[in-house]
Amino acid sequence: MSDYDAIVIGAGHNGLTAATVMARGGLRVLCLEKNHFIGGMASTTELIRGYRFELAGSIQFPVPNQIFEDLDLGACPIYEPEVQSASISEDGQPPILLYSDPERLLEHLGETIGIEAVLGMAEVAAWAEAPARAIGRFDVRTPPKSLDEMWDCAANETEREAIRTAMFGSVMDVVDRYLPDRSKHAPVRSMLAFLAVNSTFRGPFSPGSAMCLAFALASPGTATMSKVRGGLGTIADHLARLFEQHGGELRRHAKVTRIVVEGGAVTGVELGEGEVATAPVEVSNLDPTTTFTHLLDADSLPESFAGRVGAIDHRAAYFQAHFALRGLPEYRAPYEALNDTTLGRNVTFFGTAEQMQQDFEGCVRGEVPASPSFNLQIPSLDDPTLAPAGMHAASSFAFYLPITDRETQGRLRDEMAERIVAKIALAAPNFPDLIERQLNYPAYTYELMFGCAGGDFTHGLLQPEFMGPFRPGPTGWPDAPIPVEGLYLCGAGCHGGPGVTFIPGYNCGYAVLDGASDRL
Repeated sequence: MSDYDAIVIGAGHNGLTAATVMARGGLRVLCLEKNHFIGGMASTTELIRGYRFELAGSIQFPVPNQIFEDLDLGACPIYEPEVQSASISEDGQPPILLYSDPERLLEHLGETIGIEAVLGMAEVAAWAEAPARAIGRFDVRTPPKSLDEMWDCAANETEREAIRTAMFGSVMDVVDRYLPDRSKHAPVRSMLAFLAVNSTFRGPFSPGSAMCLAFALASPGTATMSKVRGGLGTIADHLARLFEQHGGELRRHAKVTRIVVEGGAVTGVELGEGEVATAPVEVSNLDPTTTFTHLLDADSLPESFAGRVGAIDHRAAYFQAHFALRGLPEYRAPYEALNDTTLGRNVTFFGTAEQMQQDFEGCVRGEVPASPSFNLQIPSLDDPTLAPAGMHAASSFAFYLPITDRETQGRLRDEMAERIVAKIALAAPNFPDLIERQLNYPAYTYELMFGCAGGDFTHGLLQPEFMGPFRPGPTGWPDAPIPVEGLYLCGAGCHGGPGVTFIPGYNCGYAVLDGASDRL
């Protein structure tokens, strides 16, 4: 008899979701995590003594109602901040505030950049609905639509054109249609451009970049992007409690080195010290590339399947910096409104869409942007427990850091960090003197920390060639099922991901239960 009914590799939010669903369904489940903390790239971790930071993920995506209720996510301290972000532009204008309340947002945008921009934003949001439906953004426990089904889900020619643009067009094809004034509409054009490329290896004028915009703007009803007090890792803690309440076993500091396969079927996993835990089902929360090339013998896979895995794009061009601050930035005119702590918790420093495209093209050539686009979040303004008294934990997420060998990227990392700090100092001159300690993380840092290929937090970039039927489900692709019996995928690289959506883990947990029912 096997030690367990199922073993989950990785306690990221999707791994914990799959584990919880299976344990609640009556299976004996072991969840293994190589780190001392859980949540994966949606965790909250003490990187500097006394300071806790959100790693990679910091935003809670809108979640399908079925999952929100089934996982009791309402018990988590999820909230919508008064202001989602404040945008500083390079033209010296006062910041644009992205209020969570729609009425306040419309009033503010109307006063600052005009009613045309308000109407244009509404048009962009409406445009996103059909592509989001086509890729099944909020579909739960259903396979991805085929290409024919994607076209057929459009209600009219306008929606078919929207799906076509998402598949083959650029984000600026959309933005230029509804927000064409490059000067007056610059703040929202920049915001949408950044939103549409930060999970891709594309520029905002590159074909295929529009898909990410549709994914990011999609919402079931009135739900929006939200935050979690204590950081996203709070949700991982919630899921771990649910999992253990239903008899699940969670082990930390337990790195899986190999999935054991005998006669074409999984039988267990081997851990770092040679220990083997057995189960007829293994669920990988790792990305497909890592799962099939590091934990399995890649040479044993069918050539066509190996080719499908090898084609997944993991070129993550992002950069993160984490700061331990002695105090708060003091913004100079015309940005002094951001000294109100309700407004300055998430400040964006975006260049124009045209500059971002130049930065992307420079990234391809191996060049660090002269003036990077990034945000600066200070979550300790909302949650003082994240830093020592009187101090603050801050993080920045930036694009585009060139993708090259680690030694070269280490040098470029420092250039990127210097330019980010210098750009913040133009708006808040005291910022450099506030820095007690700074950690600079290019994507490969997260590859080392979490084992994700290329440090890619999406587990397969959010581009048309990796969405819909081109993103695997729990048992593989519609036309390329996993060739190993008992092996499932549950990570963000699956249909329903990327992002903190819980859909891949939820789908996988139920796929395993359905398979167990079929075997009885």
